[in-house]
Amino acid sequence: MNSDLNSPDRWLSFGLAFVGGFGDAAGFVLAKTFTGHITGSLVLGAITIAAHDRRGALEHFTATACFLTGIPLSVLIARWTAARSSWALLPITMGIEVILIVAAYLALVSRLASGTEIFVVCLALALGMQNGAFRRSEGISVHTTYLTGLITGLLTTEAEKYAHYVAPRSSTAPNSKAGILYGIWCTFVLGAGTGAAAVFHFGERGILLSAFILLAIIARSLATTSRAYSANGGSGSRALF
Repeated sequence: MNSDLNSPDRWLSFGLAFVGGFGDAAGFVLAKTFTGHITGSLVLGAITIAAHDRRGALEHFTATACFLTGIPLSVLIARWTAARSSWALLPITMGIEVILIVAAYLALVSRLASGTEIFVVCLALALGMQNGAFRRSEGISVHTTYLTGLITGLLTTEAEKYAHYVAPRSSTAPNSKAGILYGIWCTFVLGAGTGAAAVFHFGERGILLSAFILLAIIARSLATTSRAYSANGGSGSRALF
């Protein structure tokens, strides 16, 4: 396992975690629902049902359904790109994510009666696709749109260091795993704070900052792919992700 702090996988996971936190926080501020994970949306949906708020319940459950739809959609994109070795999965998925974020913004500023619902659909679908497209970094399972699984994995990793039944072994792999999980946790929280601040300061336009960040990640990913392709003499697959 590569433990280099400059690993492309590691920095890609940090960048996507920042976008995941940004989108979830910005979505909640703008639409009062979580668009990046299903637990919060389901809880809020149950609360609105108890409060007899049908429209609120529809938004929360729509966010859940769209997030879950984005995961198999990313799998279909992966199968499509697998048959075309010159294409990379993540840049394509992130490109669609950028389009969905821009569409969400346009729906919100259009002042249509269903503008908020369309915003939730687009943003939840975008984050669901991101979650499905990027699931592993340096050989371990990661999530870039919510923290529950990451915190559980992090606590398990830390607990294993002190468990008396764990045989002594090299600490390189556990330290590398903990470093990735800590990094994703911190960048997600930083992204959430940034997303909320951007929306509070710039209004609906604040959500567009996440699209610009994704474009920067896409550019870096394509540059990495191009260098690897050149290093291999133009042979083999260019789909690094």
